[in-house]
Amino acid sequence: MGLLDGQTQSAYYNLSNSMVNNYQFVTLDNIINAFLLVYVGQDKIITKVSRTDVQFHAMRAIQELSYDVFRSVKSQEIEIPPSLTMILPQDYVNYVKLVRVGTDGIERVLYPTGKTSNPFAITQDADGVYQFNASDNLAEQSPSDTLDSYQNLTDSTNANTDTFDIQLDNTGRRYGLDPQHAQSNGTFYIDYSRGIIHFSSSLVGETVTLKYISDGLGTDHEMVVHKFCEEACYKFIAYGILASRSNIPEYIIQRYKKERFSETRKAKIRLSNIKIEEFAQVLKGMGKQIK
Repeated sequence: MGLLDGQTQSAYYNLSNSMVNNYQFVTLDNIINAFLLVYVGQDKIITKVSRTDVQFHAMRAIQELSYDVFRSVKSQEIEIPPSLTMILPQDYVNYVKLVRVGTDGIERVLYPTGKTSNPFAITQDADGVYQFNASDNLAEQSPSDTLDSYQNLTDSTNANTDTFDIQLDNTGRRYGLDPQHAQSNGTFYIDYSRGIIHFSSSLVGETVTLKYISDGLGTDHEMVVHKFCEEACYKFIAYGILASRSNIPEYIIQRYKKERFSETRKAKIRLSNIKIEEFAQVLKGMGKQIK
């Protein structure tokens, strides 16, 4: 197949063209149409299936393949507001890393802290009696004292400062630094129940970038499959449909299960993007003697 939608080369190479870089992908709609055309019909293993079922298993395939096979790492950059918070993206599954971007454009890694949280803070009166809201549920104090104390803390840039042996602080002992505290870039923690990332006070006004894993189902534009993984997606759909039916022989189900595994493994190798020249350079670096 040639250029997308029969467009000319001059139209494709126009920098304002929205289809640039899309040739390597197949849309979810095309995946569904191709599956219905090739895998469903008379004298085929799947004689009849609704488009809704195919769409469900196709979307599940994109989700599962996004975690381990696709290049599904996305990023968002914001300037930390006075609230010291960042909303988790709508298609967020897990984070890869959070970085603070310096004025030189260099990314400096932020480390999570496991020593704080944002608990449900019950509102109490002067006598300690719990307060309730109009719905007769416990009233919540926002923010909690724990969160307020964390965000009011000014991070000290003392990662290289000597400490007495008996002194314990956020840098650890002199000869036993805890790596998660031996840096001055700032810290964060994620409140999953509220979908918010909280940052330490030293990061207010700083530019940070969140790099995260997406489930691949954010928008219609994002629900695409790389051509290296197209066959794996078909096997995912076929196995999902066959495994959910009661009249399919077990050996057929197991056959497609093995084919799904094989195609997924093949796609993962293809998308690993290992270049022999780059790999050789890494090995040369590892072979250097440190004097």
